[in-house]
Amino acid sequence: MARVTVEDCVDKVPNRFELVMLAAHRAREISAGAEITVDRDNDKNPVVSLREIADETQGADDLRERLIESNQTQIEVDEPEDDQMALLMGAESDKPAENDMDEEMLLRQLMEAQGQG
Repeated sequence: MARVTVEDCVDKVPNRFELVMLAAHRAREISAGAEITVDRDNDKNPVVSLREIADETQGADDLRERLIESNQTQIEVDEPEDDQMALLMGAESDKPAENDMDEEMLLRQLMEAQGQG
């Protein structure tokens, strides 16, 4: 097979900068031991990665996801909502806590404290 050119890949990945980023990432994967999906034909890893993109044996969307994952330093974890957190901690959100007073009880205790009760 003749050497691949950017024009062979540009219809799969229209943005040339993104194409370079994806091909470079795939070349690094190949260098790290990933299986290639086309015949090597004595080509170097960057050319093999471009040929894989051109032949669509490596999808641009899959490569994009793997590139993003490789650059993430923190994994996003879904935190429970506040009401779920209260349930997890053992508190029931619909019942008032023992220390909570309603308005009527507060007024009653204030009147008793002042001697009016």
